Amino acid sequence: MSASMCWLPWLLTRWPSSALSLLLLSVVGKQTDLKVVQAIVCSQWGAPSNKSLTQDGDVIIGGLFNLHYIYTSTELGFTKEVCLLCILTWMCVCCGLSLDLEPLKYMYAMAFAVEEINRNSTLLPGVKLGYRIFDSCGQYPWALKTALDLVGEDKQSCGQSVSLVIGASSSTLAIILSRILGPLSVPVISYLASCPCLSDRHQFPNFFRTIPSDIYQVRVIAQLAIRFHWTWIGAVLENTDYGQLALQVFHEEITGKGVCLEFIETVRSETIVSDARRVALIIQASFARVILIFCWFIDVKQLFLELATRNVTDRQFVASEAWSTSDDLLQDPAISKVADGVLGVAIRSSTIPGFEYYLRKLHPLQRPDDEFLRELWETEFGCSPEDRSLQKASLPPCKGTESLEGVQHPFTDTSQLRVSYNVYLAVYAAAHALHSLLSCPSINSPRNNISSCSSPKHIKPIELLQHLNNVTVTTPQGDMFYFHGADIPATYDLVNWQNTPEGPLKLVLIGRVDGTDIHLNESAIQWSTGSNQVPVSVCSESCPPGTRMANRKGEPVCCFDCIPCAEGEISNKTGSLHCERCPSEFWSNVERTACIPPQLDFLSFNEALGITLTTAAVSGAMVTTAVFVVFLYYRHSPVRANNSELSFLLLLSLKLCFLCSLVFIGRPSVWSCRLQQAAFGISFVLCVSCLLVKTIVVLAVFRSARPGAEALMKWFGPLQQRGSVCLFTCIQVIICATWLFLSPPVPKHDLGFQGSKVTLKCAMASVVGFSLVLGYIGLLACTCLLLAFLARKLPGNFNEAKLITFSMLIFCVVWVTFVPAYISSPGKYVVAVEIFAILASSYGLLLCIFAPKCFIILLRPEKNTKKHLMTR
Repeated sequence: MSASMCWLPWLLTRWPSSALSLLLLSVVGKQTDLKVVQAIVCSQWGAPSNKSLTQDGDVIIGGLFNLHYIYTSTELGFTKEVCLLCILTWMCVCCGLSLDLEPLKYMYAMAFAVEEINRNSTLLPGVKLGYRIFDSCGQYPWALKTALDLVGEDKQSCGQSVSLVIGASSSTLAIILSRILGPLSVPVISYLASCPCLSDRHQFPNFFRTIPSDIYQVRVIAQLAIRFHWTWIGAVLENTDYGQLALQVFHEEITGKGVCLEFIETVRSETIVSDARRVALIIQASFARVILIFCWFIDVKQLFLELATRNVTDRQFVASEAWSTSDDLLQDPAISKVADGVLGVAIRSSTIPGFEYYLRKLHPLQRPDDEFLRELWETEFGCSPEDRSLQKASLPPCKGTESLEGVQHPFTDTSQLRVSYNVYLAVYAAAHALHSLLSCPSINSPRNNISSCSSPKHIKPIELLQHLNNVTVTTPQGDMFYFHGADIPATYDLVNWQNTPEGPLKLVLIGRVDGTDIHLNESAIQWSTGSNQVPVSVCSESCPPGTRMANRKGEPVCCFDCIPCAEGEISNKTGSLHCERCPSEFWSNVERTACIPPQLDFLSFNEALGITLTTAAVSGAMVTTAVFVVFLYYRHSPVRANNSELSFLLLLSLKLCFLCSLVFIGRPSVWSCRLQQAAFGISFVLCVSCLLVKTIVVLAVFRSARPGAEALMKWFGPLQQRGSVCLFTCIQVIICATWLFLSPPVPKHDLGFQGSKVTLKCAMASVVGFSLVLGYIGLLACTCLLLAFLARKLPGNFNEAKLITFSMLIFCVVWVTFVPAYISSPGKYVVAVEIFAILASSYGLLLCIFAPKCFIILLRPEKNTKKHLMTR
């Protein structure tokens, strides 16, 4: 032994962590003679269990399975026979006290696959495959010692060598075996090690597995959370690399997908009782209705018991494959109410034809060298097989009629083979690699860098390793797979825990996962609510269409408020982050869910404002007509006799002013837009022209009474009055005609004031034309006001200039106020303002000028005399 190895026995018995010591041993093993390491291991550890299952063959493959339970020394009585291995820890452990039926089934799956391959005439023809299977008892030291036994090459080794090992029921053990056997290039095919770290071909070039990496199951769970809109979730993790890695991958998958974790709690197996109590209280107080659990089934059971004690039965649990198919949980009535509806990702299940028959036909009498089968008989039937030399004194001999045929037993249940099928695939992967290695190539075919055929007696592990990397495996059932690095394509089952009339929960297959594709039968799921309604687990309910999400300050993105979209904006889907503005010619509906063409809005005859203005216009026209009739009837009276033609012409123009306002009401058209401003401008110029001429006549009459001014009246006779009115009006006609010819108003949608309605109005294509029309009216009105103001104090009982002054004052005030009101009014109210100005100024003229005259003519006829009229 080299000097560097002298401290190894002391280290192996004093290092406080068996896993760390084995990793250290693997490093040392790379630098020292493997035979020396094996000798030290065998001498220091001894052989804790001599039980094995073997079958001779031309090529031998090894197998490692955890066939017995592990008990701590505190659980063992002093009277019990124990085999203690006190290494590297502060307590002793024992192996061999209780047989674990599930791993036993795994072992026989390997044996069945080997026997099936030996019967196959096309796979490994002429080569008999054998096996050596050992119990690793779930302890890393024993697993390491057994692996060294399997690959030993001489008598100093603990056994005959093999070229491949099927084993590693945990990721830690897989890491140890891969590092120990890596220097020899011995392939290790695991059926249960799922740590993503084992996919690293640089660190583990000799490792393969028939179970997917944990990354894929976490991705599936994240996709399920997104699919069912679970945005507020709790997570319970095992405080190991398994749990921490699951959390890391889950975070990566949900980032940016609107899913948040309300809490993250970890548990340890060493303190599971107190941890389960703490986590149960947190789950009970949380608002999350969906809880993810990445733990071992024993820890989950303790947590469920705590939740059952607190009657927490309204949570939806999502299971990792570590406990999603645990019979120990499914059959426990104490947790059935808590665990009802569990949705889980499970190792894919499959059938192995003939395997159930194989298990039921197993019998110690037919396999006298099978020590594990003998132990199964002792455990299940309470007797020892007839081999007297191996009988336990405390057990009676078996009658020989004991059998597994026709008996419902977990060991013979092959309805859902999961890990057993992984073992089955591992054996077939080894067989196909051996077949590829031992098959001689044809003359024209390449040999993949292998120069000659290998002999079954001289197989080199490194050659087998090369063929495993390139092999494509086909099982008798037609299942095909290949290794991509260490991994095979990810496939899973999706399972659901459902109630049964008998009491225990049953496992129901509800879907499958192939790579990234999830095939799920949602209608078959029974949720924790007891119905087919998907549980809701959110911090805030999704914002309905018509609203947007607004994050709450200092809280996760899953907690938000729903803000209604503003006018002109919409959100047409649930959970919108932003509201979208409608195009310029569209507007949002009342619900803010769609952009719709706005309703055309204009001042119509049917609405209240239109009816009011129409009534006012028609009433003004009727009053004007009545005044016209009164004046016509009393046309020879002194009051009426003065300027009769101008008075009648003024009444006619006022009537036109009232009626022209009606053109502004109703749906604008090309002709109505042109007629509006022309009728308005000409009518008011005619009206103001009459008043201006009347005012000039009044001034002329009084001026002519002065000496030397008799000739003044020649210029203001009836003909001149009519000519003046016609001249003033023709100027406005020319302005309007030019305006309408060059750039007339046209109907147009007014989008300046956005809303659910678009105003249809007459757009002024030329502001200059409209300004000239208004300006000319204003010029005549101001001139008339000025002249009337000058004539207001002329003598006479009835001075018409006073009336004109008041009327023109009202007229000017109305139209001066109209300009800012017209500019600032929105939509159809622009038209309403102009109509109001027309009606107000028309009523002002009508009432100020003609109301006093009608009052005298109708109510004070005694004043309607020439004498009274001429009195100063």
